[in-house]
Amino acid sequence: MLLLALFLTVISCTTEINTSISDNTKLALRDVGHRLLLSSQDSISLVKPVIVLTDYKYQLTFENTLTIHPDSLVAFIKSSFKKANLPVHYLTEVLNCKDQEVAYSYQMKQNIENGIIPCGGRVLHRGCYLITVKFTKTTLNNSSNKLLIGISILAFLGLLLFFFLRQKPKELVEVKQGNYTFIGSYKFYPEQNKLIKEATEINLSKKECEILSIFIERPNQIIKREELSKKVWEDHGVIVGRSLDTYISKLRKKLQEDPNIKLTNVHGVGYKLEL
Repeated sequence: MLLLALFLTVISCTTEINTSISDNTKLALRDVGHRLLLSSQDSISLVKPVIVLTDYKYQLTFENTLTIHPDSLVAFIKSSFKKANLPVHYLTEVLNCKDQEVAYSYQMKQNIENGIIPCGGRVLHRGCYLITVKFTKTTLNNSSNKLLIGISILAFLGLLLFFFLRQKPKELVEVKQGNYTFIGSYKFYPEQNKLIKEATEINLSKKECEILSIFIERPNQIIKREELSKKVWEDHGVIVGRSLDTYISKLRKKLQEDPNIKLTNVHGVGYKLEL
């Protein structure tokens, strides 16, 4: 889940950048339209809202007819796009509204214009025109956007490394520790007097460890109180009263996290470890 969240964060940053390109392009093209109208001696009519045709392709339209000087169009788009920090690779086409025929077009690559139709300085006389701009390569010339992408990628890789390193200690617990026995979802390490459930370590006293070891040797079987007392205490020359019941109670509490494990009391006989 963490990796998915990190991935979505990077994707989100990229989406925000793409949205920024779209918004800035609309503003820049409206600025171009306004300047074209002024150059056509029109300070009254409106520039219509910029239309997004496809990904990275935009259309600029006008309320009334106008005259377009290709040299001015190239200069206006170049300067407006530069101020808006937009990509520098794009194809511009001027189309007649009536038949959608191309009246003028050029392709910008860095700072070199390649005229698709060789009509560099020919004036497009007053008429109804629409202008389309398509980015042919969306490499950003905005250093801050490049920096944002770089930081996002580095952050993703850094958090990925952090996530990987966090998993290592858990693996080492399983590999480095000596012999253990599974008791439900627990791992029992008799030599180290401990239980481990996932990342939780539960320390056992020596007596608790000895009692649990006896139960593990005979799971789901009744073990008499006398047998437990003899093996854990009397064999060492110690006589106990209620000590066995006390240790059984402690073991129950330490095993209670797994509902599939029950340390039950068989009245008048002994105890049984039910798995």
